[in-house]
Amino acid sequence: MAEADFREFVEARYAKLLRIAFLLVGDPDEAEDVLQTALLAVLPRWRTMDHPEAYVRAAMVNHLIGRWRRRRVIEVLTGVLPERPTAGPGTDLENRDELWRALQALPGQMRAVLVLRYWEDLSEAETASLLRCSVGTVKSQASRGLARLRQMIEPPRRAHPALLAVLAGDTE
Repeated sequence: MAEADFREFVEARYAKLLRIAFLLVGDPDEAEDVLQTALLAVLPRWRTMDHPEAYVRAAMVNHLIGRWRRRRVIEVLTGVLPERPTAGPGTDLENRDELWRALQALPGQMRAVLVLRYWEDLSEAETASLLRCSVGTVKSQASRGLARLRQMIEPPRRAHPALLAVLAGDTE
């Protein structure tokens, strides 16, 4: 019976959980691996869980925190700068791509804080609990992350209004 419940849960929530994993890692194949690892970690405790989606999310984040701590930083230097998108019709997709590139340039924990706070709309306390850090750390990482995004996305007047509101600090 528990196996059938788990299968139903996975079928119902897989797309949403995969999207969260993708936002955390930035690669579809890696996101799939992270989600599968989290589901395998959750399966033995399935019968005792009150909020399985939160457990899977926490398992993904915990797995990634361990990887981020072990990961070396590798910079790729290039002599040619990429072209910047121009303002005009159809730039929403370009703005989203620019935001995505900027988000991927942030350190892992900072990116996780921004994804959980502003994409998943978790509270500071929920984000802190999930990342196993203090609320103050979440606040400072979010503040620094938004400041870095503001610097990387120029000129911000081109961006989507919802993005501008977050970057301007109008999140409430």
